[in-house]
Amino acid sequence: MAIPMPTRQLFIDGEWREPILKNRIPIVNPATEEVIGDIPAATTEDVEVAVNAARRAFSRNKGKDWAKAPGAVRAKYLRAIAAKVNERKTDLAKLEALDCGKPLDEAVWDMDDVAGCFEFYADLAEGLDAKQKAPVSLPMESFKSYVLKQPLGVVGLITPWNYPLLMAVWKVAPSLAAGCTAILKPSELASVTCLELADICREVGLPPGVLNVLTGLGSEAGASLASHPGVDKIAFTGSFATGSKVMTAAAQLVKPVSMELGGKSPLIVFDDVDLDKAAEWALFGCFWTNGQICSATSRLLVHESIASEFIEKLVKWSKNIKISDPMEEGCRLGPVVSQGQYEKIMKFISAAKSEGATILHGGSRPEHLEKGFFIEPTIITDVTTSMQIWREEVFGPVLCVKTFASEDEAIELANDSHYGLGAAVISNDTERCDRVSEAFEAGIVWINCSQPCFTQAPWGGVKRSGFGRELGEWGLDNYLNVKQVTLYTSNDPWGWYKSPN
Repeated sequence: MAIPMPTRQLFIDGEWREPILKNRIPIVNPATEEVIGDIPAATTEDVEVAVNAARRAFSRNKGKDWAKAPGAVRAKYLRAIAAKVNERKTDLAKLEALDCGKPLDEAVWDMDDVAGCFEFYADLAEGLDAKQKAPVSLPMESFKSYVLKQPLGVVGLITPWNYPLLMAVWKVAPSLAAGCTAILKPSELASVTCLELADICREVGLPPGVLNVLTGLGSEAGASLASHPGVDKIAFTGSFATGSKVMTAAAQLVKPVSMELGGKSPLIVFDDVDLDKAAEWALFGCFWTNGQICSATSRLLVHESIASEFIEKLVKWSKNIKISDPMEEGCRLGPVVSQGQYEKIMKFISAAKSEGATILHGGSRPEHLEKGFFIEPTIITDVTTSMQIWREEVFGPVLCVKTFASEDEAIELANDSHYGLGAAVISNDTERCDRVSEAFEAGIVWINCSQPCFTQAPWGGVKRSGFGRELGEWGLDNYLNVKQVTLYTSNDPWGWYKSPN
């Protein structure tokens, strides 16, 4: 059963606060197209209040309350948050399924990862103290040098709607572990579970101002956050177009940014594989999370000798995917997040058809679902590399298939993209997989699978897919300054200038 959508305000300085302009944004259930609640709409005025709160929290008691507190202190809060997420897992998953259309089973899985991410960074927060004053080897015996790692300050975290809470926590957990204070601005299309995270932080007694959550439009709250002189860094996940605007705003203040942007990832299937196993991974790599994954392996490259049989299997597997309301048991494909996203995807499919591609399977609304932003899993063949559907990120359940004749051709086709987030290869030839992995122009490579993601491993892209890495120790480094400290240890004068004595 669905649970009631809670009514929340903005979370600033440890308190719920009504937006200064009192505006709110409706929440639309993408499975039913019904308005099921609303969220507060923060504006520039609210950003100002939140930044001031975060700055106070960072410097309170000369930083001893948070920024300069022992890592074990911060770890205690992170573990308490993880425990509360586990307690509320079922309700959080249901709220997320209602809010963004994610199948409930996926949402439950995401909540496990949310709790695990907080636990992981709690461990790293504790370990940070032991790494302070790490010695640097110098060529002169009269000097000693060491490194301090210190929190960057107040950070702005702008996150997407496809993994509403998990993508937020990829930024929240390491930034708090590092000792930063943060302002989270989730996507206006799916903010509900981020507001519930704020409620959890209030429950566990997180010091006021350490995490502030502002829901609202990107053009208002997000833009104000990116350009605010009191914000020391912006971490952004979203589209290339919006990322470019965020970078432009941050550049005016030479503010550091880390970016995880779009993708158009390739998956290469060679002719020595189990076709059914490869078919399932190919579909999972593109249709997981309703096709709304920036790393989706949506460009499928199949060896020409197996292409006909393999594509036939793809269609059979696709017909077996349960498309339904996300709350239904066994749902494996729910609706896309909004009407705007639905219309954008349908335009991509229509344009592909007009350019001469073949819509082999799907491409329209499922017949049994009259309401909701549902799109059948779509397989498109007869695609050329100049087509829009091959080159641009669709962000929906749309898989394009192209054949290749040789390993070199497959690699060339795979790398022929402005993007470079993920890439995958399926083959039983270990040496070939190693060669292809090294040749891929991507930040993440999967061998004989697609889309697995672990908190311990780095995540991020190259080219127009962004820069910087999240997760693992790399995610913590995103929020730390490295400070060199060098001391002169000799009792002798330096002796560069002639003494006046």
